[in-house]
Amino acid sequence: MLSLPHSPLPHSPLPLPPHSRSPLAHPAPGLTRNLLLGPLIALLLALIAGIAPARAQDSRAQDSRAQDGSGTLLLRFDGGTPVEAPRLKADAAITVSGPTARATITQAFRNTTSEWVEGTYLFPLPEDAAVDMMKLVVGDRVIVADIRERAAARRVYEAAKAEGKAAALTEQQRPNLFTNAVANIGPGETVLVQIEYQQPVRSSAGTYALRLPTVAAPRYSPAPPAVMSVVERSAADPVPDRETIAAPVLDPARHAPINPLTLTIDLKAGFPLGQVRSATHAVRIEERSASERRITLADGATAADRDFELTWNAAPGEAPSVGLFRERVAGAEAVLAVVTPPETASPASPVPRDVVFVIDNSGSMGGASMRQAKASLLIGLDRLGAGDRFNVIRFDHSFDTLFPDLVPADALHLMRAKSFVAGLQASGGTEMLAPLQAALRDATPEETGRLRQVVFLTDGAIGNEAQIFSAIATERGRSRLFMVGIGSAPNGYLMRHAAELGRGSFTQIDTPDQVTERMRALLVKLESPAVTDLTATFSEPGIDVTPARLPDLYRGEPLTLSARMGQARGTLTLTGRIGGQPWQTQLHLDAAQDGTGIGKLWARAKIAEAETARLTGGLTAEAADAAILRLALDHGLTTRLTSLVAVDATPRRPAGMRLASTELPLNLPAGWDFETVFGTQDEAPQPPPPPRQRRAAAPATQIAAAQAVALPQTATDFEIRAWLGALLLVLGLVLSRRRLAA
Repeated sequence: MLSLPHSPLPHSPLPLPPHSRSPLAHPAPGLTRNLLLGPLIALLLALIAGIAPARAQDSRAQDSRAQDGSGTLLLRFDGGTPVEAPRLKADAAITVSGPTARATITQAFRNTTSEWVEGTYLFPLPEDAAVDMMKLVVGDRVIVADIRERAAARRVYEAAKAEGKAAALTEQQRPNLFTNAVANIGPGETVLVQIEYQQPVRSSAGTYALRLPTVAAPRYSPAPPAVMSVVERSAADPVPDRETIAAPVLDPARHAPINPLTLTIDLKAGFPLGQVRSATHAVRIEERSASERRITLADGATAADRDFELTWNAAPGEAPSVGLFRERVAGAEAVLAVVTPPETASPASPVPRDVVFVIDNSGSMGGASMRQAKASLLIGLDRLGAGDRFNVIRFDHSFDTLFPDLVPADALHLMRAKSFVAGLQASGGTEMLAPLQAALRDATPEETGRLRQVVFLTDGAIGNEAQIFSAIATERGRSRLFMVGIGSAPNGYLMRHAAELGRGSFTQIDTPDQVTERMRALLVKLESPAVTDLTATFSEPGIDVTPARLPDLYRGEPLTLSARMGQARGTLTLTGRIGGQPWQTQLHLDAAQDGTGIGKLWARAKIAEAETARLTGGLTAEAADAAILRLALDHGLTTRLTSLVAVDATPRRPAGMRLASTELPLNLPAGWDFETVFGTQDEAPQPPPPPRQRRAAAPATQIAAAQAVALPQTATDFEIRAWLGALLLVLGLVLSRRRLAA
């Protein structure tokens, strides 16, 4: 059961950073007993005072919860009859044009009741999606959204909601996690929200891939700041927006799947196609021409409970080695270059490696994910060479390091490691920061002649991504970080960005039958020389290019860069070293093919670069925010600082008619084990809380003002009782020390 978030309690011989040590064993220096006692008593009184009303609210919500035969969730107005939550279905239409894809996601909110309803839905998108359009469709009216600063967009939406107007608001909570709020859905009415975005097509080792996330997996957030501010004297919340990234989740054993999805992909590869397939879903593939296919789901509508992935290859001998595309936008040209260095370069002599494997065995990894992660790690151990050294770290809410230090990859140590891995079981919270820091910690930073690599296997189901990115940027040293995403709905934003900051790569394993193929491909990268010292030089001045600093590449990986200039002319020269030998190629920009969405992708990449600079100290928060806001408003993109809002001009809800507000529930990601994540639910069927955490209860006055009971956020008060127990223990120790001192 993943009910109790807390700081990691190390079972590891490696030292922990100060912020992850046990608060009982390491009190804050210089903090007197009296200074500690006051905040503890205040916090205890606040928590005790809040338990009764919080539980009372939960009880009212539970008692009002009902379900029909399909597992539909019902709300109850104060003193009224049960009201069904809006039903949702979605359709995705995606067109792939060479290196880019344009997607339209249509979400249909259906109100089957006689009441007026507002629905909020948490949903994922690709982490590199440039979301630039939203439309609200009410009957025969189509309202196109405006892009505004986030706070201004929220004010417009709330005003429209209060005035009874149909309105929709799309907000980014993470680059891969969004919310749609739709207000004033009339009785018996279906309202459509259409979202459009541009994204790049990924490629590696000659395989092209398109991913569509369909469910927002529950995320773990570290300890509440109220507790940590007492024991560590820090009020900073590692997940300040924890409310916005959580939603109710249905137990698949008690509720039928919801939120059906239909999907159509028009694939226009730009070259003759070989194999086209999906490892995640059964698909129907219609051949339109040698280079074009139409792909649909073979079973029609399917439950939104896993990422969809489509992959394709070029026909033999037809794979392009260089892709150069341009688009004219607002008096300037945007260029996208995709270059794959040759794999035929003479390999360098094998270099001995120090490899630290980190495996997530928290509750969200239960079931198929845990089996995939263990199988992947065992393959990694088998690929170690005689001159390699290694270690293994496992983590949930605590972590263990198998060996005190790196050990030789000999038969005895490998046997111990395999036995350790085989015995792992999934449970507990996902405290990722401390094991990551332990893995990056390098006892011999001055040692040369050895590669230091960290292979991190996880689903990434956390909310404190910013903490993780900051730790990687400041502590990576000479280590290279390779992220392995496990399961049906991993956090791609965390995985891909962590790998970029760690100068490694990201590998996704969706299904058990991909473990061997994709892990071996990753391990070949680890054993192969990287393309290093990459530089890009334009012959013309005044080019704004991203990324500003080119990453190292591994075998089969392309270099992708985008640039904005007045006119695409002159040359782009790429130089680097492969296996110690120099490599160079030159591209003529005036030969670029016409592309679509290149300008949006350039702006999206520049925004991501500014966000990284903000997190790693390359830019001040003010400078980064100014750059992001300018780019977002100029290119009409949804970001952390901007939102899309659409409002119908005519009020619809009659004055005095109440409005029910609810969060739409989500499916549990396929392969996840509900009880391992949330614990056994002993009460009436209901959507459980986000895992291992509890939201603060809304004051009774707010509930009355909303005229609706909010969805309960937990089934038990275990977390509160556990936190109270821990705090009472601390208080007891303080009082005992005072008596002894007296």
